Amino acid sequence: MLPEVKIDKKNFHKLDLSQLPTPCYVIDLNIVKQNLQLLRKIKEQTSVNILLALKAFSLKKIGPMISDYLDGTSASGLNEAKLAKKYFHGLISTFAPAFKENEIEEIVKLSNHLIFNSLNQLEKFSVKAQSKDVDIGVRINPIYSEVKEKKYNPAGFDSRLGIHYDKLKDIDFKNIDGIHFHSLCEQNFSTLKNTWDVIYPEIKTYFKFLKWINLGGGHHITRNDYDVNELINFLNEIKVRTKCKIFIEPGEAIFFQSGILVGEILDVLKSKDSKIPNIAITDISPTCHMPDVIEAPYRPKLMNEAINDNGINVLIGGPSCLAGDNIGSYNFISLPKIGEKIVFLDQAHYTIVKTNFFNGISHPSIFFWDSKKNELELVKNYTFKDYEMRL
Repeated sequence: MLPEVKIDKKNFHKLDLSQLPTPCYVIDLNIVKQNLQLLRKIKEQTSVNILLALKAFSLKKIGPMISDYLDGTSASGLNEAKLAKKYFHGLISTFAPAFKENEIEEIVKLSNHLIFNSLNQLEKFSVKAQSKDVDIGVRINPIYSEVKEKKYNPAGFDSRLGIHYDKLKDIDFKNIDGIHFHSLCEQNFSTLKNTWDVIYPEIKTYFKFLKWINLGGGHHITRNDYDVNELINFLNEIKVRTKCKIFIEPGEAIFFQSGILVGEILDVLKSKDSKIPNIAITDISPTCHMPDVIEAPYRPKLMNEAINDNGINVLIGGPSCLAGDNIGSYNFISLPKIGEKIVFLDQAHYTIVKTNFFNGISHPSIFFWDSKKNELELVKNYTFKDYEMRL
């Protein structure tokens, strides 16, 4: 179970839900800008290069805004690299656990940095990258992580991601431009510092060969309790110590608390038996619209949930035929009514990118919202045609 994160943005309480179809995602562009402005401040004070991790959020229409603030994107394969080239500006850093023979040439053409996950892949494909003047990097596994949920731990001893320390001696670093590591997931600065303290003795001998070091993602920089000043000091310190350019790849931090998922109560089943919960069926399916609720799992925050135990507890479930298509149990001041709209908070990152059309469930529309002007813009509306053409 992922830890619960405090939601502190209140903008969405001002949004008139009556003008929205359901289900739908709403992205507050002003919150995205606030997050980007903080990242720009860090860039200005450290000269760090900041890349958007497309795996977290890849809505192409937001490309121009991202490009105004950040240095580029990190891609996890061919399709993300193609999207980055077409809709985002700046450097493209591409990593995958394994590249395919029939895709590598196109990936090389699209990428500025190409990061390999194993000695096998490095040996097989690095010559093609060198011939196109692409920077070559290797991902290493720090074998240190403070992530408690194993499926979200990128740096466990048994992780498939990255080369272990004892294999680094087998690499000719004269042909390597950079090192990449990633050990964080929704974590504060202290975890990055702890990781660096572990990894530094193992890689310091290679700094003289390197142009850059990529500290990966998982940095929860835009959370209120993140120690930004300590991060700035740290980035400046390691830049001097290593004499390398420094990269970070936030994804969630850029869109943290910027989005909501709006749904409608379709039916209410009031229970007269204490052993059977009250149930509300909504047009939001966690299976289809926020898969991490089931996969992580975690309990998404419900806007205006009753904060005391005196309310009525209601199990909120989705519209699919899957028995486990349940979002969770929530407190209401009174039993919700059919037709009432509900809002789940912080539903931009790692949500819209993971949706699916299972069971033919209606896919949420996507809106941009300017919370200062109170203006909505429809970005994408899904129809039967999208479901029909998928298979």
